[in-house]
Amino acid sequence: MKTNNYNIEGKYALVTGAGSGIGRSTAVALAEAGAKVALLSRSLVQLKEVAEEIGGEEAGHLILTADVSKDDEMEFAFQQIRDLWPRLDIVVANAGINGVWAPLDQIKTCEWDMTLGVNLRGTFLTVKLGLPFLKESKGSVIIVSSVNGNRMFSNSGATAYACSKAAQVTFSRMTALEFAEFGVRVNAVCPGAIDTQIDDSTEIRGDDELHIPVQYPEGQVPLTHGKSGSPGDVASAIMFLASDAARHITGTEIYVDGAQSLLQG
Repeated sequence: MKTNNYNIEGKYALVTGAGSGIGRSTAVALAEAGAKVALLSRSLVQLKEVAEEIGGEEAGHLILTADVSKDDEMEFAFQQIRDLWPRLDIVVANAGINGVWAPLDQIKTCEWDMTLGVNLRGTFLTVKLGLPFLKESKGSVIIVSSVNGNRMFSNSGATAYACSKAAQVTFSRMTALEFAEFGVRVNAVCPGAIDTQIDDSTEIRGDDELHIPVQYPEGQVPLTHGKSGSPGDVASAIMFLASDAARHITGTEIYVDGAQSLLQG
């Protein structure tokens, strides 16, 4: 991925869920473009691997372990940023889980709360705590949502996940207008099928009771004849929205799905 076309050099960025998948690719892309990156995740092992790939703390990057749904852990993470960095220009709210996909009557309340807690509460805390920094820098927020709940509703059983992702887009639009007076932009990216490890956090139950069988002879992703996108495809969209090239874009979303959601809707 070419990053030299983006004016990212010297900026400071936070990426949540930076240990793998889209978060990892985004962190690497930002670092390659000259940004200092705060890597945040629950997995210290994964974060150390990413940090090593981009030059580590010696290059000015930070490793922050936190659960994005926990107030105290996120407050401590942002205090570390305040103590160690002069500012924060870019916030990528990427951390998320698929959670449980099942018929509604099989989803436990605690499972619903877990999915909404990580995906939506985590976004709320990340952006809320980042706002004081972003006001100072007139920075940019990018929220990683999904085609699910926004332009695609055929993944029956993904109700909790889809609701959390739809709410993230609404959150991005509401805060884009609220933050505009401070010169802070808020946008979202909505990936479709992407080769990541998020399926590892998915529990599927009773899916045979829900889905209407549909066959797509050339796959579910028209642009690539069924092949899923890569984390780098999403990272490219995030880089654009984080850069000055998108300086007049706020309150919108970019679909990174090769027209999958238009086919499956």
